[in-house]
Amino acid sequence: MNKPLKRNIKLTILEHIELAESAVSHQDLQKAYTDLCNRVTIYRTLDKLVDEGRIHKIVDIDGVSKFAACHDCVDDHKHEHAHIHFSCKKCQTVTCLDQVIPSYSIPKTYAVEETNFTISGVCPSCNV
Repeated sequence: MNKPLKRNIKLTILEHIELAESAVSHQDLQKAYTDLCNRVTIYRTLDKLVDEGRIHKIVDIDGVSKFAACHDCVDDHKHEHAHIHFSCKKCQTVTCLDQVIPSYSIPKTYAVEETNFTISGVCPSCNV
């Protein structure tokens, strides 16, 4: 008798992130899928999904890495434009504000490879 196959962890994690209302941390995923895989597998899966351009990594104001689904990636898996992340000081959620496009100006002698814009404050859910 064949053993039932475990659901593909990569698809499971990607679906979890895509359905989440805010960015999720490795710890969030580890709690959700403790019976499916170990923490190292989750780290490797997150790294692979970032490399593939399916999700992006956000470092919140406390230094915790969180992950959110990519919506504005082009074929080479780079973001067409940077967007702002909002980190709530009350509930610790991090959300992508895709509709807000930040701008910046740096000297031409610098070569930008990556941008990360995080604003902290109180989210609409906590600001009632």
